[in-house]
Amino acid sequence: MKYIIWIAMAVVTLIVMAGGVMKITGNPAATASFTVLGLPTAFATFIGVCEIAGGIGIWLRKTSMLAAIGLGIIMIGALYYHVMHTPIVEGIAAFSVFLCCLLIVARKGTGVIG
Repeated sequence: MKYIIWIAMAVVTLIVMAGGVMKITGNPAATASFTVLGLPTAFATFIGVCEIAGGIGIWLRKTSMLAAIGLGIIMIGALYYHVMHTPIVEGIAAFSVFLCCLLIVARKGTGVIG
């Protein structure tokens, strides 16, 4: 079972860190959703920083569960955006990350480092 958790952690890390880097660098594809929702560009940067921190924190035993909870909350926001403003198919990645976060939270203390 621990290998399944590690795979879930890797999926979460790859997806959210890629999205976080895109938001921090101001990639229009990653920040357009914030404009549609009427949120400032600075919020996109904040979410990007949180995603990168969560992608790292998910691997640390002491912060793994909190990082997964935080990223899960961010994914709820992403799911809201996709349900309300895009074809639902575009929300599959956010839903997958959300499910992986739930799995990680259910298996408390799953961090690898520390």
